[in-house]
Amino acid sequence: MNTLLTRVDALRSGRTPFVLATVVRAERPTSAKPGDRALVLPDGSMEGFVGGTCAESTVRLQGLRLLATGESTLLRITPTAASETVSEGVVTVGNPCLSGGSLDIFLEAMLPPMLVHIHGDAPVARALMEIGRAVGHDVRRPAVAERLPDDLAALVVASHGRDEEPLLEAALRAGVPYVGLVASRRRGRAVLESLDVTEEQRSRVHTPAGLDIGARTPAEVALSVYAEMIALHVRVREPADEPVVRLAAEAVDPVCGMTVAVSGAALSLVDNGLTVYFCGPGCRQAYADDPGRYLA
Repeated sequence: MNTLLTRVDALRSGRTPFVLATVVRAERPTSAKPGDRALVLPDGSMEGFVGGTCAESTVRLQGLRLLATGESTLLRITPTAASETVSEGVVTVGNPCLSGGSLDIFLEAMLPPMLVHIHGDAPVARALMEIGRAVGHDVRRPAVAERLPDDLAALVVASHGRDEEPLLEAALRAGVPYVGLVASRRRGRAVLESLDVTEEQRSRVHTPAGLDIGARTPAEVALSVYAEMIALHVRVREPADEPVVRLAAEAVDPVCGMTVAVSGAALSLVDNGLTVYFCGPGCRQAYADDPGRYLA
């Protein structure tokens, strides 16, 4: 457990999305017990233990689906063959390959928080740091020359005249979704006119940054900036316009009929140039013994 939690901390610090799967109920006979946990990573690999290979295959598929949506759910795996059903936050999957019993597993999607860069050390900049962290964002004050991360969602310049132009130009050219400048309307217009960017890029700078809520104090100004981000639906940035996690391709196990995720971690074999995927080693062996029976 300590090793798994250490791994969770490393994934979070590295801004890597994952799903934490926790067994909350196990009906005998099952190899998993309540409290067993595993991680589902974006490449389909799993770390930890929530049951045998067949249960793991179902958890992998559902986990990858949740990574693409950012949602969480309760997964119920039963040994009775049945179509997948979804009802009031519970996904029920019939897995006839289970050794017996059933499992209830809570799947919690852990996506990285929105990454926000703040430049400046004035009271407004400090308030932007404090309030951003209070609402759950990953707020940082990087060096001016630091390369912009691919998943940077917002950059706010509150340096009051220091290094404003190069910071704004870099953010606009990188396609950062929200770019804000804390300044008066008059000075903001002057800064915009000096930027070496296209008119379309220049129009994306929010200055004065924040919604007009009559803010006066540094904390109120900072609050108005985050309110503007929320109003504009600024979220975790998707590098190169790609999803944070792509929805995994899926295949049907020709032996038991289970849907499985197509990933490097899934069980498979190649038959006459065709890659066939399976929920567990039993189905793979059955297919290998008599492929013609299942191809039909």
